[in-house]
Amino acid sequence: MMRIRQYATDESGKDPGVDVYFWTASDAAKAEDTKEETGTFRQLLKGKGVKPGQRVVYVDGGFDLFSSGHIEFLRQVVLVEEELARKEGWHSQLAADEGLGKGADYGPVFVVAGVHDDKVINHWKGINYPIMNIYERGLCVLQCRYVNAIIFGAPFTPTKSYIMALPWGKPAAVYHGPTAFIPLSYDPYMAPKEMGIFREISAHQFQDVNAGTIVQRILKSRDLYEERQRKKGVKAASEMARREREILEEEQRCKEGNSE
Repeated sequence: MMRIRQYATDESGKDPGVDVYFWTASDAAKAEDTKEETGTFRQLLKGKGVKPGQRVVYVDGGFDLFSSGHIEFLRQVVLVEEELARKEGWHSQLAADEGLGKGADYGPVFVVAGVHDDKVINHWKGINYPIMNIYERGLCVLQCRYVNAIIFGAPFTPTKSYIMALPWGKPAAVYHGPTAFIPLSYDPYMAPKEMGIFREISAHQFQDVNAGTIVQRILKSRDLYEERQRKKGVKAASEMARREREILEEEQRCKEGNSE
């Protein structure tokens, strides 16, 4: 609890920054699309909250081995929202004069990040995942500058019941990026698509950086290391055998010299 509180602070490291919630529901509601549940949202920490004029948007994921792929996705969400806001006059003089909130010194978007729990990731990715537990993954998300609120234990499938029950109300958009790591038999974002609030982030240069590719890098590096060690061992054994042969040959020459 103390670590979460420390990580949820604002830029100063002292004042509240990120809203933190826990979502409680059945395992079926969390892992699959077979059960519609509102669930229970419990607020753990109160952050800055939504400012006047901000659009609340929702993203979700496992965020395992939090990396450049996750950060770039979240950054792209903010960039898309900032572009939409500029078209609507955010930071314009008119908005500032009329006190609409769009001329304030804060961004136009409030990003809520849902983090799946360990069972959900294990269900979809297999026994080896997640690498990091939900609190480790959540702490990484809390530290990201593009996130304003976090929900621990978010469902894999954001159903209509879940979306409408969010503490901030129905979000203006539900964002997701291209995913190739999890083979899916159904579309987990059918509800936000039917509600007309689904938005997809296009491909970016770090889209292939995820837990799966990072693990593959580690395994490849380990294989290369073991191969180098094996070659060193073979070389050392060969050198030792050669040295032993030289010693035996030298001893034999000494014996022959003494016999003469």
